[in-house]
Amino acid sequence: MVRVIMGLKGSGKTKQMIDLINNAAGNESGNVVCIERGLKMTYDIHYQIRLVEASDYDMKDLAFLKGFISGMAAGNFDITHVFIDSLTRVVESCNDAEMEKFLDWLDGFGEKNNIKFTVTISADASTATEGVKKFF
Repeated sequence: MVRVIMGLKGSGKTKQMIDLINNAAGNESGNVVCIERGLKMTYDIHYQIRLVEASDYDMKDLAFLKGFISGMAAGNFDITHVFIDSLTRVVESCNDAEMEKFLDWLDGFGEKNNIKFTVTISADASTATEGVKKFF
C-alpha cells in the first residue's frame, strides 16, 4: 500500500508526516523507517523510528532508492512501514513519468513484502498526474 501526501511548501505535509510516524511507532508491530534529506525530524519523531539521512547515501535517482529500499527489506524482514519525506528532495532528479513508475513499483513491492509506504511530494496537488493521484 502506498499513500502520497502532496502539497506546496508550508502546507503542513511534514507535520502530518510526523503525526503519522509517531502513530505508527505506537501501533505497528514491526519496525518503522523514515527516509529524509536533512535531519529536521530528529527531535520530533519517536526514538524507536529508524531515521535515515538520504544525503549520507548519495541518492541520485529513483533506481538507487529502489535498490536502497530493497536492501533494507532484505536485511530486516520486520519492516512494516517506510516513510519518505519529500521524495523530490531525497533523490536529486526525477520527472513525472519516473515518479509514477516508482510509486507503482513501491505499491507492488509493498504488497509482496507486506510493507506500507507513505511518501510526501512538495508540489501543487492540483498538478499531479493521474498516476500519482491514485495514491492520494
